[in-house]
Amino acid sequence: MIRLKKLGFAAGLLCAALAQAQQLPPIEPPKPMPGTRSDSPAIRVTTNEVLVPTLVEKPHGGGIVYGLKQSDFVVEDNGVPQKIHVQEELDTAPVALVVAMEEGRAGWLEFQKLGKLGPLLDTFLSDPRSQAALVGFSSKPRLIQDYTHSEEELAAKLQNLEPGDGGAAILDTISYGVDLLEDQPKNYRRVLLLISEERDHGSKHTKPAQLVSKIGRSDVLVLSIAYSPSKAELAHDIKDNGEDRMLNMVSTLVMAVQAFKKNVAKQTAIMSGGEYTTFTGDRRFEARVMEAAKDVRNRYLITFSPSDPAPGLHTIRVRTVEDYGAKIVARANYWIQPGQ
Repeated sequence: MIRLKKLGFAAGLLCAALAQAQQLPPIEPPKPMPGTRSDSPAIRVTTNEVLVPTLVEKPHGGGIVYGLKQSDFVVEDNGVPQKIHVQEELDTAPVALVVAMEEGRAGWLEFQKLGKLGPLLDTFLSDPRSQAALVGFSSKPRLIQDYTHSEEELAAKLQNLEPGDGGAAILDTISYGVDLLEDQPKNYRRVLLLISEERDHGSKHTKPAQLVSKIGRSDVLVLSIAYSPSKAELAHDIKDNGEDRMLNMVSTLVMAVQAFKKNVAKQTAIMSGGEYTTFTGDRRFEARVMEAAKDVRNRYLITFSPSDPAPGLHTIRVRTVEDYGAKIVARANYWIQPGQ
């Protein structure tokens, strides 16, 4: 009974936070991509259809498991198996990419690495229709480069990043990046590449509970590549191995919000079905970006209509019928708005 009261109180706080949500101040919006069609097919997180991008990796870094069919997967929504559809071809849609880079706090120490991102982004932009935009942030996000397919334009801006102030408004920046991506064609694969430290410092417009809801309603895939001021974190690789993802899938809303406060970069990636990695040196950073770009293309696209479209935070578990010993990376949560 006491636990139920606590959860009810926490849910009340969430509703209050969402009701009082502030909007980010208007920032120069990117232009729509050429060839945008208003009748493009949409795959959205709604009561009718939930998109679950799913990466299936062989054990011990042995590569990707290809050729899986609809009958090979089981998807549970709040513990209940769902009727699913699986696009048998891997994700081949063009990509709309937003790269969000921390310029505040100690972010300037990573500028040399970020300056080399230009050629690496080509892997994301292999489809000639794909385009990328650049966002920098300290106490607030700023649009550095509008959407473009040109490596030269991206590289030029990456070579001229500006040190920011003492803030690292990661919550505000993720919210802004999701807004930029959702303005792009609905048939594009929408990807946010976040390069930052793990914890938010100074977001004024987005609370953790609001971001839990926003990411849960979106089909944006978040890939987080983080550096840490902590020597303990820098001493070893803490690439997400799936175990923490499972813990978060069965967590309550309160625990999800707490996880955002502890490490917003990691929790956002887990919620969206993306991946979280860290880096130290230049080679590790470049390898992490290349891995992220390749993994975007290697995801199965699973969709389902919730059998119980109850409002609030839902947890998802994806597994294969046969035990391949594989690591499965899929979105952990989605959100249904009351009255949706």
